[in-house]
Amino acid sequence: MPTRTISLDGRAWRVIPSGRVTQYDRDEFGLLFITGTGDTREVRATRYSPQGTRSREQALAEMTDSDLASLFAQSQPSEMSPEAGYTP
Repeated sequence: MPTRTISLDGRAWRVIPSGRVTQYDRDEFGLLFITGTGDTREVRATRYSPQGTRSREQALAEMTDSDLASLFAQSQPSEMSPEAGYTP
């Protein structure tokens, strides 16, 4: 699974595809932003629709850091995200 790393507000975030398949299958993918380890680990999740490429891995590789920062701004804490294991 490909991993990207971006720096936002002085913190390094690993960015990986969530692996979760939504009802939109190939049109919408989930991303996880992860920073820290152990008790200080923070996970945020978001979804996006890639333009052109339909491969999750290739779409992530083609995104700019600016694109990832924009998605991070739209992300939500993992406690409420199905991509990170939340179940109601």
